Amino acid sequence: MGIVDLYESSKHRNNVAHFSAIVNLAMVDGDLNEDEEKLVNRFARKLDITETEYKDIVENSKKYPVQPQAKTDDRLERLLDLFKIIYSDHEIDEPELKLVLKYAIQLGFSQETAEEIILKTTKIFSGKIDLDQYKSILKIL
Repeated sequence: MGIVDLYESSKHRNNVAHFSAIVNLAMVDGDLNEDEEKLVNRFARKLDITETEYKDIVENSKKYPVQPQAKTDDRLERLLDLFKIIYSDHEIDEPELKLVLKYAIQLGFSQETAEEIILKTTKIFSGKIDLDQYKSILKIL
């Protein structure tokens, strides 16, 4: 097996683990609702998840451990994906908060950094930010 094959295999395993985390979050409050299912299907396509993998992950989503990410941008991208699935029903509840914190730490963030990122991200997704925070995010004025 060549180096390119090893990289692709590792990248795909990472995508499968990330997809499993997405499915776990989507199903934390029971079965997938229609909006969650649409988003899960979109992530399956984006992450190149096969139909067989999809079925296995939905049936055994806890089987695939989260893969730590070396780069901060990769960690943030994974967290953003998780928040998209969480907010597909336009709210976040306590079990989802606990699970996303667990995943953030497993992705490689410290407890303190993970809590801060989650607090700020929930404010953004829930629309509970003021003008100064909004400008800070956009880095304007």
